[in-house]
Amino acid sequence: MNGWFMLTMRAAALILLSIVIARQPSFAEPYLAVQKGMKCMVCHTSPSGGGKRTAYGNIYAQLELPERTLGKNTITNFWTGELFKYLAVGGDIRGGWKQIDVPGQPSSSETDLEEFLGYVELKLVPNYVTVYVDAKLRPNDPVVREQYVRLSTSDGRWSIKGGEFFLPFGLRLQDDSAFIRQVTGINFNTPDTGWELGFENRAWSAQLAVTRGTAGGPEIDSGKQYSLRVSHVMPKWRIGGSFNFNDAKVGDRQMQNVFAGLRTGRIAWLAELDYIIDDGTPTGRRKLWTSLIEANIALKKGHNLKLTFEYFDPDDDVSEDEQNRFSVVWEYFPIQFVQTRLGYRVYDGIPQNPAQNREQFFLELHLPF
Repeated sequence: MNGWFMLTMRAAALILLSIVIARQPSFAEPYLAVQKGMKCMVCHTSPSGGGKRTAYGNIYAQLELPERTLGKNTITNFWTGELFKYLAVGGDIRGGWKQIDVPGQPSSSETDLEEFLGYVELKLVPNYVTVYVDAKLRPNDPVVREQYVRLSTSDGRWSIKGGEFFLPFGLRLQDDSAFIRQVTGINFNTPDTGWELGFENRAWSAQLAVTRGTAGGPEIDSGKQYSLRVSHVMPKWRIGGSFNFNDAKVGDRQMQNVFAGLRTGRIAWLAELDYIIDDGTPTGRRKLWTSLIEANIALKKGHNLKLTFEYFDPDDDVSEDEQNRFSVVWEYFPIQFVQTRLGYRVYDGIPQNPAQNREQFFLELHLPF
């Protein structure tokens, strides 16, 4: 494939250079859990990660993520999201600029408010009964992404929730444009309605969900979607696997993956490999592969360098149709509640498709609270 060797060598050089210049540990989502050796549920209300932050997650984000923390570092001066015993809130505001260069076409750029999210957690019976809502706030047209009731045992080991929620599957990356999020179709734009059983102990985490299989749409047939995610978490590493089967009238889809995280000094690694079997395509059964390897390198407190390599094979029976994506992203937390991201991405696909060989530059401002 054109440019494959040179792109690989450049990515390897960037990784080696970044390892050499790394100095101090820093922490940033979505690899925070790997860097700290914790489960996602320590910092997020959802055991699978993402969405509203817990009181600990909020304090940690203000105290250890930024290069500098303004104000007095006392517990009473930190935002925890806890308005009172029975109610907690939070949110994310994300906007920025991006430019896309497609070979043979004029460059295009845009500035946009990408998301304005609000989270509400109502603790009807603290530690036992919780109502949770995650909504994308838009003028005159809010969109609810998650809305469910969750029942838990007193020790938090077992839980069951019913309603609309994001499916448990693989790594819950913030970047929905990643191949493993786009190709699987399980991301922050595709919640589903049903129920989920959860289990947690010291090292193990598991979620089993049965949902409509319509990505938030109305039920159109009697088929269901079954999702299972299991992970084993240790202080320096973690490994897990997922299985998803959607029994749909238009054609079944079966997905399975393995994912892992590893901390090597100042570097937090993430990896995922997905294998998908589609029976609902016009040409019959199709087998797809997609994967991600990501290195998050702590340059110093408040600064993180993210390097990713992604692979996508849209049809295992067709040769020379693979696509790759390389990303270099600098994340900077100057003060609490403020994150900036400056990134560059290059796509490498078949030469006949210019869009698969585009370059993208972006600058992002993120205000988490």
